[in-house]
Amino acid sequence: LLLAVITSFFGLLISAYGMRMELTDWRSLAVPNVLWLNTAMLIASSVAFQWTRRTVARGNPDGVKAGLLASGLFALAFLAGQLLAWQQLSASGQLPASNAANAFFYLLTGLHGLHLLGGLVVWGKTTAKAWGSALEPSELRMSIELCAVYWHFLLVVWLVLFGLLWSGTSVAGAWRDICSAIGNGL
Repeated sequence: LLLAVITSFFGLLISAYGMRMELTDWRSLAVPNVLWLNTAMLIASSVAFQWTRRTVARGNPDGVKAGLLASGLFALAFLAGQLLAWQQLSASGQLPASNAANAFFYLLTGLHGLHLLGGLVVWGKTTAKAWGSALEPSELRMSIELCAVYWHFLLVVWLVLFGLLWSGTSVAGAWRDICSAIGNGL
């Protein structure tokens, strides 16, 4: 249910983005290249969670701890990279109030980051249990499964957002057509 709500939320934001691109005052944002590295960090975090998911099924407590640590560190690196991208844009004068494309960039990346932070809260609780107690890996299985599914979901959301933000005006017509089709009930 949570994933359905988040999907709807980001779907509506993507639709609004596509519709806003139609207006004549739209000026594309120069997306920072650091987003490529950030994307790699989020992919690595998702891969680490998938590895942890498999490790917990094998009952390997040391592997579970290592996997949880790696997935969290990669996720934190992604968030740090997002903050760096914001800093780079801010330093170049590309503030949210400067342009609608800028505002959407900050909004979409910020909301995605907040969802990742929420996931890190659950990750932190799961990691604390794995490191701080004598629990068997099987007792953490459900938490790790749910975290992994959520991480994979956030990766897919990010890849869609990244493609949307990177595409700029070169595919504005395609996005306009998609949004129009959605708005007209296909």
